[in-house]
Amino acid sequence: MKGNMKALVSYAPYDNRLEETGIPSAGPGELVLKVLGCGICAGDVKSYHGGIRIWGTSEENRYIEAPVTGGHEFFGEVAEAGEGMGEYKTGDRVCAEQIAPCGECDFCRQGKYWMCTGSAVYGFKQHIQGGFAEYIKLHKNSIIHRIPDTFTNEQAVLIEPIACGMHAVELADIRHDDVVVIAGLGAIGTSMVNLARLCLPKMVIGIDIKEFRLDMGRKYGADYVLNPAECNVAEEIHRLTGGDGCDVYIEASGSPRSVSQGLESLKNHGRYVQMGVFAEEVKADWNVIGDGKELSIRGSHLSALTFHSVIEGIESGLIKTDGLISHSFELKDWEKAFRTAEEEPAAMKVMLVP
Repeated sequence: MKGNMKALVSYAPYDNRLEETGIPSAGPGELVLKVLGCGICAGDVKSYHGGIRIWGTSEENRYIEAPVTGGHEFFGEVAEAGEGMGEYKTGDRVCAEQIAPCGECDFCRQGKYWMCTGSAVYGFKQHIQGGFAEYIKLHKNSIIHRIPDTFTNEQAVLIEPIACGMHAVELADIRHDDVVVIAGLGAIGTSMVNLARLCLPKMVIGIDIKEFRLDMGRKYGADYVLNPAECNVAEEIHRLTGGDGCDVYIEASGSPRSVSQGLESLKNHGRYVQMGVFAEEVKADWNVIGDGKELSIRGSHLSALTFHSVIEGIESGLIKTDGLISHSFELKDWEKAFRTAEEEPAAMKVMLVP
């Protein structure tokens, strides 16, 4: 394709620039999409603020390859199909998983591509520019999914974040007699309340400091919601469970204080899943894990093999999406969009529309 487009390029912390750049062309095995929407991830906001997980402490341990166009929660319609991609026609609506795996490392060969040791997430690497742009090129190693015609643009943008939440819920191994806690009720956390409820546990508890999100947690199936600014969460969880504590604590807030809160809230032999991304290193009393409660600790990374199930779940109505996209902005208004995602009390998922 020929011509220019607008793209939001990250150069350094606090240095995003809306620029004009060339529209990419599709090579063999590649697609070029006209982007129809791209969600702002909490990781995008933390990256803007220089989060150590993205920018590291030096060039040697830096993940991001700046300057680069951000955005990994995107979908669009096919604008150009490269050689070997004849199954896709102009106008087809698709999304791609957030990682383009190398296909060669041990994890990729084992089918665990989301743990690829050559980790390349859209919007952070030079060879896979992200969706904060009018067009995006899908890398030949991309894992592409078709989007049903019945999906709204908002539902299409939510596929990636909900898939990340589904993977975390799977890792929690929720059983019918469990008390499950979801800490952090943003769009992903609220969706995890829905997903956890589908496992038919004894009780689901949601935690957040924003009243609007607590209300969303109730609407999505939480039996109880707790605000850490208004109560001692661990004490309340023990009270609600007859002194035992919860079986499962899924950390989706990215707040360092939530870690100790979770370890304190869990019962003996409880299961802790870390899904949220922290902007800094976290300290906790690890004696609680071993010598204290013999807890199981699991990390949740990206979305694993869940995209197909999420798409089917949304299509069937089992996975709710109402209200998860709270705000939508044009790409030119990206600064207001980022501020809204970070500061607006009623913000859930904020979407940029090129």
